[in-house]
Amino acid sequence: MVAARCALSEVRDSLPSILPPAPLLDPSATDSGGWVFLGLDGGIPIFASDLSVMEEEAALAVVAPAGGTFADLRRVGGATSMDDAALMAYARGMLTWHRRQRFCGSCGTATRTGQGGHVRICTNPDCGTHIFPRTDPAVIMLVELPGSAGEPARCLLARHARLPRGAHSTLAGFVEPGESLEEAVAREVMEETGVRVESVAYRGSQPWPFPSSLMIGFRARAGSVRIEVDPEELEEARWFTAADLAGFGEWDDDAAEFRLPRRDSIARALVNDWLQEQGSAG
Repeated sequence: MVAARCALSEVRDSLPSILPPAPLLDPSATDSGGWVFLGLDGGIPIFASDLSVMEEEAALAVVAPAGGTFADLRRVGGATSMDDAALMAYARGMLTWHRRQRFCGSCGTATRTGQGGHVRICTNPDCGTHIFPRTDPAVIMLVELPGSAGEPARCLLARHARLPRGAHSTLAGFVEPGESLEEAVAREVMEETGVRVESVAYRGSQPWPFPSSLMIGFRARAGSVRIEVDPEELEEARWFTAADLAGFGEWDDDAAEFRLPRRDSIARALVNDWLQEQGSAG
């Protein structure tokens, strides 16, 4: 039996199971090939186990006795406390990493878990490679066009086909090998919108385990105005004033013509910071 304050499991790709305080689960019941130790909370160990190898009915039978249910982490994350959201993100990232590292990238032999689930080890005695969890850095940036000659400041927001209707967000993209974070910001903005940036400043970061990213937030100042959207990346990109954004609805407002980024995202934090500055400037 394993005691855990909150055990996170996944059915298919995105359904974590959230269990109430201090459930007792038999780890063999999950048939998942192991548990990941996440840490201690008041002396109580916290574990995560992957249920994706099981049929959904069987997975539900594992969590139901403890009062558990299934929900998409991206839907419930914003409604939980910061500590629980961080715990769930940690669990999801670790479980996804385990699922993707079942075989050694050097020799192709099956791997096993070690160190409480924080390393996978190649079972080939002639190889024995140790594989550790990885994080893929991605930049996310709010591009600002400063106000001048009586014109208000504007920010650049865009949308792609994966977003809900009317939803707009900041630009983002993965960092390429041999590239600095600042270079990645300038490249992504230019590639996706044709806008040139002149300065880049760090603003904060957020883990994003979908599946294994670290979103590194920046503010960038535009050096050009003309937008030329790459249709393979975006549906549209536009300059918006603070007054424009005041009329936006929330992410889950299906009736809104335009929607802001999710409340729990770093994109929203970047937008909110910019809006606060515009209010102070006004």
